[in-house]
Formats: sequence, C-alpha cells, structure tokens
Amino acid sequence: MAEARKVLKFGLPKGSLENQTLELMRKSGWRISVGSRAHVPSVDDAALSCRLLRPQEMPRYIADGSLDAGITGSDWIVENDVDLVEVARFVYSRVSLVPTRWVVVVPDNSPIKRLEDLKGKRVATEMVNFTRRVFAERKIDVTVEFSWGATEAKAADGMVDAIVEVTETGSSLRANGLRIVEELLTSSPVLVANKRAWANEWKQAKIRQVAVLMRGALDAEGRVGIKMNVARENLEKVIALLPSITAPTVSQLYPSPTLKGKEWVAVETVIAETTVRELFPKLLEAGAVGIVEYPLNKII
Repeated sequence: MAEARKVLKFGLPKGSLENQTLELMRKSGWRISVGSRAHVPSVDDAALSCRLLRPQEMPRYIADGSLDAGITGSDWIVENDVDLVEVARFVYSRVSLVPTRWVVVVPDNSPIKRLEDLKGKRVATEMVNFTRRVFAERKIDVTVEFSWGATEAKAADGMVDAIVEVTETGSSLRANGLRIVEELLTSSPVLVANKRAWANEWKQAKIRQVAVLMRGALDAEGRVGIKMNVARENLEKVIALLPSITAPTVSQLYPSPTLKGKEWVAVETVIAETTVRELFPKLLEAGAVGIVEYPLNKII
C-alpha cells in the first residue's frame, strides 16, 4: 500500500493578525488565498493544510490535536492555559512591529489609582480566565465578567468600574477618555505546536521550515539591499559609510576597457530602508556609482 500523503494541519489567525500573517507567509514562500470557504484557505503546498481560526480559540485546537501547529497570540495560550511547544516568537501586530499589551483601564475621572482600589468592583474583559487569576494572585476580590465587544465603551459609559483590554499604542484608550492603571501582560504572535506533532520527525521538520522562513521574512521588514560600483581607490571611504549585518560583500569587476585601466569593485550590503535618503548622497560623494536599491523578502 502506498504511503499516506504527509500533511501538516496548520492554523492561521483570523481577524486583526490575518492580513499581516498572510503577507508574511507570502514573503516566506507560500501563496495562500482565502476564497468562499473562508475558514479553509488554499495554499500552494500539498504538505500544508491550513485553517483560519480566531486566535482566541486556536490554542485549544492545537492542544487537542485537531491542528498540528499554528500561529496565535501568546496571550491566548495564557488565557486557555494549555501546554504547547513554542517554536518561534514573532513581533508584529495589527498596526506596528511591537508587542501588544493587556492593561487595566479606567475612566480618566475614576478615583482608582491601583489594582487594590478595585476591591469589590466589576471588571469586564475578553480575557476572563487570565484576569481572574491575576486578581486572585493579588488577593483582590473583584467580579470579572466576559465582554462580547465594545469593551472600551463599557468603561467610558460607567457600565463597569474597569476593563482589562488589549492595546498597542494606547491612543484609542486616550481618545475615549480612558486611563491605564497597570500593564498585566505583553503579547506577540507565536508559532506553537502540539506535543505529539512535535515528536513526529517529519512534522517537526515542516514546522521548523515555516518558523525559519517566517523569521527570515520578518527580519527583512524595513530593510533593503543595495549594490554599487566603486573604484578601488575610493573603497575604504565607501565602506566606512555602510552599515551591514556582518560586512559588505566586495567583488572584483571584470577589467573591461571601459574602466580605462583602473581597478573597480562591486559592493553589496543590506541596510535599513529609512537610511537610504541620507546615505545615498554621501555614497555618491565618496565615489560610488551605479547605486541600485532592491527589496528583500527574507534574511536568513
């Protein structure tokens, strides 16, 4: 009997992290499209079977083996209190390349200044289990209720005394007249695996492949490659201007008659995209010519 086709059941986050994750997967080498069956996206890899799930519930499905691995928020692993293998941690969120934060929030005019002031009060949040554990560990008696949405409005309107809400920059909270009392948890997307799947040699190799390529794609964010030609006599001046991951690559140019007997080299390196506008005029002044900038998908 022919060997069964090897397939890794892989979860992708639906919602706020969806677009960024699909784009990172694209840069990593996988083309994933979400069609009419929105929870079952197609992927150009016969060894990968993807499912789109809310990060809030994905850890449970990985833990029970319905999925072999997936990308979810580290906060939801804490909330679901499940034991998974953390393979890689990535730093990106809905609007920025920074972790998100779960914070205790009250209206600006609230007398509450610290968690202890919430004793006997009511707190709304989507992270019910985690929030209850935090207050229990601090021995603060509060009522924690699940919020189905519009959590910020419940605090602003005085429907609850405080909320535990996720934020990146805090700008939305401030715009709604809310104030952070304390930060409880930072979170970022993580690639996690079911322990049984991780023990399978083939599945572990496939999961590691995803981790390495996604890390490479994320490391390439905000960077570009540049290359240029430089006369040997100007090389040290140009090199002194160039930041790089290790050291710039320098290679000899073919001694074409157009070089008129001079020795020329090609220089190539990777730089932060934000430095381009300041760096390029300086490179020209130092003697570089034919400067080319090109985008990067991955740095590994």
